[in-house]
Amino acid sequence: MISSELENLEREIATQGAFVERLLTEVGKRIVGQRAMIERILIAMLADGHILLEGLPGLAKTLAVKTFAEAIAAQFARIQFTPDLLPADLIGTMIYRKETGEFVPKLGPLFANLILADEINRAPAKVQSALLEAMEERQVTLGDASHKLPAPFLVFATQNPIEQEGTYPLPEAQRDRFLLKLKVEYPTREEERLIMDRIGGGDLAKIDKVITPADLTATRQVVRRVRVDEKIVQYILDLVFASRYPDRVKGLQDWAGLFEYGASPRASLALLNCGRCHAFLRGRGYVTPEDVKAIGPDVLRHRIIPSYEAEAEDKTVEDLVRAIFDNVEVP
Repeated sequence: MISSELENLEREIATQGAFVERLLTEVGKRIVGQRAMIERILIAMLADGHILLEGLPGLAKTLAVKTFAEAIAAQFARIQFTPDLLPADLIGTMIYRKETGEFVPKLGPLFANLILADEINRAPAKVQSALLEAMEERQVTLGDASHKLPAPFLVFATQNPIEQEGTYPLPEAQRDRFLLKLKVEYPTREEERLIMDRIGGGDLAKIDKVITPADLTATRQVVRRVRVDEKIVQYILDLVFASRYPDRVKGLQDWAGLFEYGASPRASLALLNCGRCHAFLRGRGYVTPEDVKAIGPDVLRHRIIPSYEAEAEDKTVEDLVRAIFDNVEVP
C-alpha cells in the first residue's frame, strides 16, 4: 500500500516537475555554469523562502534572478541599496491629492514577485528592517491600511564580501530570516570563455516563458507531500542540536569552544523544506540524508556564529559546518 502511494506520488512529481529541465535550459541561455546558484534559487522558489547571495561583483547574481523572473512570467524589481535610502523608497508612502483632498497610498518597488535587494548591507538599519519586516509578514502598512504583497514574493539580497567600509552588516537575528545563504564563486576558465562568446556581443538571449506564478504555487503543494521519514527528521534535529551543544557530540568536543551560538529552530524547518525540494528536483517522493547534506551548508552557514576563539584559531563558519556534518551520525 505504501509502495503504491509512493509510486503515485512520484508519477505526480514527474508530471508536475516536467518544467524543471525546461526552466533550467532557459536560464542556461544566459547564465553559464553557476549550477549550484541556479538550483538553490529554484529551491528557494519552491520552498517559498528568501536567499542571501554573497559574491564578488560580476558573477551574474542580478542576471540570474532577472532571468528567472522572465522564465516564470513574474514581476521583477531591482533596488540598489545606498546609505541615503529611506524605508519609503521601498514600501511606498502616502501622497496628498489636491483634487479630492485625501491622502492615497503610492506603492513602492517592493510590490513585485521577485525583488533583488542589491548590496543590502549598504543601507542603514531602518531600511533593512523595513525590508525584513515585509519578508516576514508578506505585507506592508501605509497610513492606516495594510497592503498585501503579491504572491509569490521572494527577496534575493546580495552582499559584496570584500567591501565593508561604509556598510551596515546585517544583524545575526535578521540574517536568520533568509532561508539560504549562497556563496557565489568565480566561473571556471572554460565557462568564462563561453561567457565571452555568449554575452561579448552585447545582446542577451531571449527567454521564453516556461511557467506562471500560479503553476509555481501548484507545484509547491506537491513538494509539501514529499515524504520525510522519522529517521531523517531525527537526523535534522541531530545536526541543528550539534551546532548548539557540540560538547555532547562525539568527535565535536574539541570544537565546543569554537561555537558562540548555534542554529535557531528556523534552521530545522529550512532543512526539512529544502530537503523536500532537493528530492523533488531529482524526481523522488522521499527525502534521503544526501538531500539534507547537499543543502545543509547553505541553510546553516549564516545561522552559526563562530566564537572569538574560532577566529583566533583561524576557523571559519565553513569549517564549523563541515565539522558538524563530518561528526553527526548519518542514518
